[in-house]
Amino acid sequence: MGYRGGLSHAGSYDRESVFMRAYAGTEGISMILIDEAIWPNHGTVWGHLVSDVSLDELHAFARRAGMPERGFDHDHYDYPLERREQLIALGAEPVTGRELLRRLQASGLRVRQRDKH
Repeated sequence: MGYRGGLSHAGSYDRESVFMRAYAGTEGISMILIDEAIWPNHGTVWGHLVSDVSLDELHAFARRAGMPERGFDHDHYDYPLERREQLIALGAEPVTGRELLRRLQASGLRVRQRDKH
C-alpha cells in the first residue's frame, strides 16, 4: 500500500524534533519504534516501523532512511531484516512486537486489519 497523506516535515531533517520530541500530557518521549523482523515473505524476513506520536513523524523518518513509500501499510512501514541495523543507527528504538503494538494502540494510530481497505 502506498503513502496516503502529506508530509509536514518537507524541509530539513532535525533529529531532536523528529525522534526525541516530548509531547504534552504524557510520560516519556516520542520515538520511532522498530520490532524484530520475524515475518517471512519475498525471500527475506520483515519487521515493522511505527511512530507512537504521528504519521508525519513516521513518514519523515522513513524518507530520511530512504524507505520506499510502497512500504507503508496504513499505520506502519514494513522493513527487511537487512535494513534493521541502519534504522536503529538512525534512531529507531528496538522494542518487542508486543511493546510496539501496545504503544501504537495507545497512540490512537493503530489501524486494525479489518479496517484496512
